[in-house]
Amino acid sequence: MKQLTEEQFKVLPRGEIFATGVLPNSPEGLFMTRGGGELRWVAMKGNGYDDWAIYCHWATWTESEIASNGDKVTDDEHIQRCVPCTDEVFKLYRK
Repeated sequence: MKQLTEEQFKVLPRGEIFATGVLPNSPEGLFMTRGGGELRWVAMKGNGYDDWAIYCHWATWTESEIASNGDKVTDDEHIQRCVPCTDEVFKLYRK
């Protein structure tokens, strides 16, 4: 995935998932809990705000379940691993 730029981010629909993926629950992937397995993540633009966040949970959950009830990704390295982005877009991340 190329880096998400500020120009690309500005035209994304508000309140919508704009990227998703599955990574191993490991230090090399998206390490959120003990126990291995795979984690699905969703990146969403804020609803009414120019911010965004990534949520994740087990890969057996649907994207909509994760968007509503997932755990927020707060580690800088994990954020960039899911959605590579420019510094300008990274500053808009809602931790």
